[in-house]
Amino acid sequence: MVFREVRRSLTSGIPCVKHKCVKCCLETRMPLSNLDLKRILKLNYRLECFAEKTQGRWRLKNNSGRCGFLLEEGCGIYSHRPEGCRLYPLVYDETLKKAVIDPLCPYGYLFKVRRNEVERLKTLLEKLTWLTTQKPQHTRRW
Repeated sequence: MVFREVRRSLTSGIPCVKHKCVKCCLETRMPLSNLDLKRILKLNYRLECFAEKTQGRWRLKNNSGRCGFLLEEGCGIYSHRPEGCRLYPLVYDETLKKAVIDPLCPYGYLFKVRRNEVERLKTLLEKLTWLTTQKPQHTRRW
């Protein structure tokens, strides 16, 4: 008898937790929206401790090649993690011009992508694009 693992919602994170996988937390380049920044700042983290601005965009900062929130037991801000982390391994493939499961994710096959998750990724990408196209006087200072 062959047992198949149940495919899970992206936001469940169950395959990652079950397999103790943190590959996506290594050398992360996860972009951060204003909402992500506000959510994390409310936890009393200082912006310069967890984020860096590169090419006009905020993203998670790495410490020694690891996300600064990665602890021995997993993500230290799991319930407050950025939207991109919540949706991973769903990514936008610029060549295919569509949302796909990141081929670098070793457990991507265990996730079932739902329509609302694709819509959430699309909304996130629109927010991130909007942030980088605004003139400096319209951007909020943190």
